[in-house]
Amino acid sequence: MTLLLRRIRTFLSVYNALMTEMRAEILLWMLATTFPLIMMGVWYQAAEGGTFGLTAAAFAQYFTAVFIVRQLTIVWVIYEFEGDVLQGRLSPYLLQPIDPVWRYFAQHTAERFTRLPFMAVLVAGLLLFVPATRWQLTIEALLLGMLVTYLAFMLRFAIQYTFALLAFWTERAVAVENLWFLVYFFLSGLLAPLDMYSPAMRTIALCTPFPYMLYLPAQALLGREPPIAWPWVLIILVGWITLFVVINRLLWRAGLKRYSAMGA
Repeated sequence: MTLLLRRIRTFLSVYNALMTEMRAEILLWMLATTFPLIMMGVWYQAAEGGTFGLTAAAFAQYFTAVFIVRQLTIVWVIYEFEGDVLQGRLSPYLLQPIDPVWRYFAQHTAERFTRLPFMAVLVAGLLLFVPATRWQLTIEALLLGMLVTYLAFMLRFAIQYTFALLAFWTERAVAVENLWFLVYFFLSGLLAPLDMYSPAMRTIALCTPFPYMLYLPAQALLGREPPIAWPWVLIILVGWITLFVVINRLLWRAGLKRYSAMGA
């Protein structure tokens, strides 16, 4: 246990220092992912001029929560891993007595701490200058939102790292992620709340992992009731994470054999 804690502390301290040096780039990355705020403006204006089942303020609050969740769950491990495989940087990692996944996971965790101050300032400014975005955040909603958001991050990481392992077989693993993101864009709640979809479409979406990575964490932060009970949301999230972790480990073992056969 002491050795494990020492490794965790070392990884986090190293990558925290690295991310602190990259804070200007992280700020730019964060500003480049403000699509939820754009959609907030679109739906806010549309709700003021028509009837969509949600008020303009409800749309503003929803997309503010979506922006927060997306900032906390953003993942880029596929780009790192694909580059490491294609350029041979993975080889020295394999010589170390720890699975490389923990290196990538620590990198993402440390980046969250660097991103938080920028996100807090941007969200505070949004709440200050756009009153419609404000909502009453209870302790229960905050705790539940933090739990669901963290599980959503773990699911997003597990999915993308699983796709990243395809780099053992193809040089275009990122293309798979891009195709996956197109479906994520429509079914996660990034384009519009699932409340706007037909019941059949909403049911289909809830049978996929996409709403559990964005729409439902946002609903938790807002203190709104989801289409399914929260205990089931948590169970389904853990189930999706477990499924992708199992697939990931199978691909990892098969991929290592192929990587070694290529002369690594």
